[in-house]
Amino acid sequence: MDFYRAQVLVCGGTGCSSSGSGEILERFERQIAKNGLEKEVKIVRTGCFGLCAAGPVVIIYPEGTFYSRVRVEDVDEIVSEHLLKGRTVQHLVYKDKGHEDERHMSLENIEFYKKQKRIALRNCGVIDPENIDEYIAFDGYKALTTVLTEMKPEDVIQTVLDSGLRGRGGAGFPTGLKWKFAAASKADQKYMVCNADEGDPGAFMDRSVLEGDPHAVLEAMVIAGYAIGATEGYVYVRAEYPIAVKRLEIAIEQAREYGLLGKNILNSGFNFDVFVRLGAGAFVCGEETALMASIEGQRGEPRPKPPFPAIKGLFAAPTNINNVETLANVPQIILNGAAWFKSIGTEKSSGTKVFALGGKINNTGLVEIPMGTTLREIIFDIGGGIPNGKRFKAVQTGGPSGGCISTENLDIPIEYDTLTQIGSMMGSGGMIVMDEDNCMVDIARFFLDFTVDESCGKCTPCRIGTRRMLEILERIVKGQGVQGDIEKLERLAKNIKATALCGLGQSAPNPVLSTIKYFRNEYEAHINEKRCPAHHCQALLNYYITDKCRGCTACVKVCPVTAITGTVKERHVIDAAKCIKCGSCVEKCRFGAIEKR
Repeated sequence: MDFYRAQVLVCGGTGCSSSGSGEILERFERQIAKNGLEKEVKIVRTGCFGLCAAGPVVIIYPEGTFYSRVRVEDVDEIVSEHLLKGRTVQHLVYKDKGHEDERHMSLENIEFYKKQKRIALRNCGVIDPENIDEYIAFDGYKALTTVLTEMKPEDVIQTVLDSGLRGRGGAGFPTGLKWKFAAASKADQKYMVCNADEGDPGAFMDRSVLEGDPHAVLEAMVIAGYAIGATEGYVYVRAEYPIAVKRLEIAIEQAREYGLLGKNILNSGFNFDVFVRLGAGAFVCGEETALMASIEGQRGEPRPKPPFPAIKGLFAAPTNINNVETLANVPQIILNGAAWFKSIGTEKSSGTKVFALGGKINNTGLVEIPMGTTLREIIFDIGGGIPNGKRFKAVQTGGPSGGCISTENLDIPIEYDTLTQIGSMMGSGGMIVMDEDNCMVDIARFFLDFTVDESCGKCTPCRIGTRRMLEILERIVKGQGVQGDIEKLERLAKNIKATALCGLGQSAPNPVLSTIKYFRNEYEAHINEKRCPAHHCQALLNYYITDKCRGCTACVKVCPVTAITGTVKERHVIDAAKCIKCGSCVEKCRFGAIEKR
């Protein structure tokens, strides 16, 4: 075994890769070779570290120095100063906003990580996801060994039941109960399916786990297969996730070579293999029955339930389906015990939850928090608050199936039941933050537009009902709303929730209902006053030049329709009849003299 005095961890997740981390890694390799450090310094391409806003990220151990926004041209300095001379390159070290004078050196000192607890993400950003030996070094496949040598299938199911683990992909159904139902079905062939079809806008939790720790998912699938009596597993993953797919396929081949997949695993007599199936990016295929239809080569449409997959699922055989994050927790539950997992989180929502934190937030990225953490802690302590001094307005959880949560609910604990009570849902874990500039009517329109576009069209409530709702919302944001529109939206929403075929259709109206509940005044302003309080909806906007105007003529030069007139050093005027409301003048004005009203 080789021993190194230093390890350079370079983020290889999708976010950092798109910002050039691959070129940074190659530059490190060249510079380390040039300086004769190959036997002393190891370069590791990892998965996502979580703090995407600071990417590309490089961490150097044993010090744990956290370098952020690293560029290719910074590599030479890091090698010459840090790796050769042992001196930290301070201007590249990440520093929390408002604490720039403090010299943060490691993850433990960064506010973003202090309130997190990483279970599903425990190896992401820590190991090389393409090296099975590194996973094994971090207790990888130890849980599987325990299960196959010391536990009966019913013992495994009971452990998962006792842990309180609930499905991390939607409504939070108890995972152990799902396994129990599938195990009880009698059949010669059963299947274990991993749902990695992550379709919510702004969500990248499952993708990041597959990119950073694919063996954890494979290990859990084998454990689940043993528990329910399945011999075949499928990972249904989006073809839009090329890095995740590549690393997953590498992990499967490595596991087969090590005898951890295939025939007679660990000489236990248990056979189980895993295969990858690529999805074309249809949102509806995140619904389990549509997903199974897609794996079978059929059109991805939901099927009526019952029968449930545990009775009649993939290829008409009993099937268990869990999403990526759910499975990533399983090996740790087996290793540490049900009581350990149950001690984290709340009484009804055990463990942790991974969120993709995005939108109007300083620290965009991937976070994993104990259940029960409040929204305020996530947004202001972990997320670093709202950029540019803007006021927090709302947060959308659960994607198109979830709802918008307002300031009055900032201190509620994040758990399945509380989110449902206030009109939202946990969903897979997208969390989009909005500030005072967001129009909540237009936010509802945006999510419903997505749902309409992604509807499979199989059932009338979803196919027609959501279309009618979208038409009403489009009229409202154009200033064409009329009395009774809000009531029509509520009526349609309740009917769709009660009659749509699948969970996606049933939850499609949630963004509309939640924004009406918490921001009804914005709907009324759009309809009754033909005004957008957030100054966002273009059709309801007018631009005015105030007394702050210096007559610099910068706005005149950028107006594409010559709607602005005025002489030098005098206040200018906008012709509302000509103005196309493009906003170019606002962006160009250096004096803040143009207002949207």
